Amino acid sequence: MKYQEHINQLLLTMLFCFSLTASAFAQSAVIEGQVTNTESKPIADINVALQGTQFGSASNAQGYYSITDIPAGDYTLVVSAVGYANQRRSISVESGEELSINITLSDANESLQEITVEGAQINKFGTEFSEYVAKLPVQDLENPQVYNTINTELIEDQVITDFEDVLNNAPGVFKLWESTGRGGDGAGYYTMRGFTIQPNMLNGLPSLTNGSLDPANVERVELIKGPSATLFGSSVTSYGGLINVVTKKPSDNFGGDISYRTGSFGLNRVTADVNTPISTEKDVALRINAAYHKSNSFQDAGFNESYFLAPSLSYQVNEDLSFLINTELYHSEGTNQTMLFLNRSAPLEDNNISELNYDNENSYTTNDLTISNPVFRLQGEMNYQISDNWSSQTVLSRSSAQSDGYYSYISTIGIPGNNYARYISDQNSTTIGTNIQQNFNGDFELGGLRNRVVVGLDFLQENLIGNNTGYIGYDMFNLDNDNSVPGISKAKVDTMLASAGVSKSRTEQQVYSAYVSDVVDVLPQLSVMASVRLDHFVNNGSLETEADDYEQTTLSPKFGLVLKPIEDKVSIFANYMNSFNNVAPVTQGDGSVESFSPEQANQWEVGVKSSLFNDRLTATASYYDITVSDIVRSDPNRAQYSIQDGEQYSRGFELTVNASPVNGLNITGGYSHNESKITRTSTASLQDRRPEEAGPSDLLNGWISYRFTSGSLRGFGLGFGGNYASDNYVINRSNTGQFTIPSYTVLNGSIFYDAKTYRLNLKFNNFTDEEYYKGWSTVNPQSPRNITAGFTYKF
Repeated sequence: MKYQEHINQLLLTMLFCFSLTASAFAQSAVIEGQVTNTESKPIADINVALQGTQFGSASNAQGYYSITDIPAGDYTLVVSAVGYANQRRSISVESGEELSINITLSDANESLQEITVEGAQINKFGTEFSEYVAKLPVQDLENPQVYNTINTELIEDQVITDFEDVLNNAPGVFKLWESTGRGGDGAGYYTMRGFTIQPNMLNGLPSLTNGSLDPANVERVELIKGPSATLFGSSVTSYGGLINVVTKKPSDNFGGDISYRTGSFGLNRVTADVNTPISTEKDVALRINAAYHKSNSFQDAGFNESYFLAPSLSYQVNEDLSFLINTELYHSEGTNQTMLFLNRSAPLEDNNISELNYDNENSYTTNDLTISNPVFRLQGEMNYQISDNWSSQTVLSRSSAQSDGYYSYISTIGIPGNNYARYISDQNSTTIGTNIQQNFNGDFELGGLRNRVVVGLDFLQENLIGNNTGYIGYDMFNLDNDNSVPGISKAKVDTMLASAGVSKSRTEQQVYSAYVSDVVDVLPQLSVMASVRLDHFVNNGSLETEADDYEQTTLSPKFGLVLKPIEDKVSIFANYMNSFNNVAPVTQGDGSVESFSPEQANQWEVGVKSSLFNDRLTATASYYDITVSDIVRSDPNRAQYSIQDGEQYSRGFELTVNASPVNGLNITGGYSHNESKITRTSTASLQDRRPEEAGPSDLLNGWISYRFTSGSLRGFGLGFGGNYASDNYVINRSNTGQFTIPSYTVLNGSIFYDAKTYRLNLKFNNFTDEEYYKGWSTVNPQSPRNITAGFTYKF
């Protein structure tokens, strides 16, 4: 099959690159790690040094330290802090070695426990510990849920300048829609495990956006897989999972970088990351990330210009109390990225790209029609250590996202023949979100069994204020006739919109929730997770009427089991997870109002996780089965009545691998296969078909990076990788037929030189100049071959 040839091509090329770089040289060594207490809490301001040398570091607010550029040799590692006895350990460091040395401090006797060398190699692209996925200090091998991490090392290695490219490294994730900038749903849409999702979570909290995100402040992106309403609610998650963006946090060391990147299609991007302590005691630290971005479309018109500023402040009041404030201010202005909306109600005249006669270099728009998306986000966090066994976290999150300007799209919907029309609306809307969480974390023994518990209260409120015009049909054209698409006149658009009328609206919804999750170590090799959420949803709908108001209360459970046949190396896991969607009451044919239970999604999953060869190889493989039930549909036996028995399923396999087989060589990759089907619905055209939101059934991503570690090429590196997607049925209905976007393989490469105080990058994107598309009832042209070059000064 064609898609198998694409997979083989990508795999063979990656393996060839691996064989070329496997004979790596060595370089000066690196020692990194984390300092924690016996409750796995990070400890700041611990001195870690090599005795008799200038090499040393101090742990930051998250407990992490790093000692770089260490020559090969034998050393004595000294760990010291006020109130603790000095600890020494002899270590031997080889040239090019990257040691991970984690240190545990004992609070009981105020002395240092034995220093533990956790691994002889740091896996640069490996899955990191996350404090957000379980809301508990649970390592990946202990967590019965699958999550993937895209960290800042990989983002830097690939010279990424926009958020969409970050998610190209996410196994099993595929972009369906470009960011539209529209009010309420303007961020890009992605599919995960067969269901749509948007990136609307920041540091584990709801965060709104009507446009794209800027990667300048991204520490890592977490792809949390499967229905996750139990811990995160239903408003910001999908049945396939959620996308959590983790931002950069302040530390107590001065440092940072300034970067400039330029490239094809008029790219100019400047970023800055500056961190500094602002008190002599280093208990207050400030970090500021900023970016300016300007780029043009690869088409005949289109551009995006944005400004970004993200200051964050941390304050360690004492060993028990700390505060953290994160803010982001983002303003973008640009044109809509081109998407052709296909007819979903009449038989298609064209069934693939070649028949469509589409010119992918034509934007069908003008730079005069732009939309602005100002976004403001504020997060305040207070952490307090109540006792040796209990801690408290109080969080307030506030976000505002606006849409202001012209949204335009091209569509065949409702138009006979192979004709298209351009529709335009003047958007003026604001979405405001408020989230308050109170979490209590405990780590204690009960009946001789260790319990790690989180008990939380969660309040979420969202308000949408809209003052948008209706859509005007600007003109029509036919793709079969060359040179038949005229330009767009902004003056004519404004005249037509003046008579379109403004639709004013104010809507509000509130969610009150309580949840508890407990991880119990039944045996040293066996742990059980049990979680439940009580969720009360209040929909006030339009604030001008009570007709659409309703309330619903839902329980959402989650269970997990982890068996570790090889401690700290291999775990076998299984989970049952739930999500739900609140359903509005429906007026039946006899005039009565019928209330329905929330729609339910239930997943069971089994898999294996591993961390082998001193963490040089981490991998996760799993099979999942998601069934969505209780979907409200039209009653096939009674006209104008609704019943609640609709159903669909999504099943699949996922594999993720991160490896560092030799010093300097880092590999990441993933493969996913998904099968989805609508099994019971009143929409006959969709019965027993793959949902259009499910995207391609097979996805493959990979990236290989090698950095020379000694000799005249020391610091010089190469990167190579790409993405494969199988055929995508963007229209899949019995009444219209199928429109198929063909499979594709996109290959990228990079060259870089990384020195102590600067870094040079050159990235080749889509260097085979593959013509490819994405879509979801749409045809979205993607960028052809392009180049990005960058310079970074580090201080």
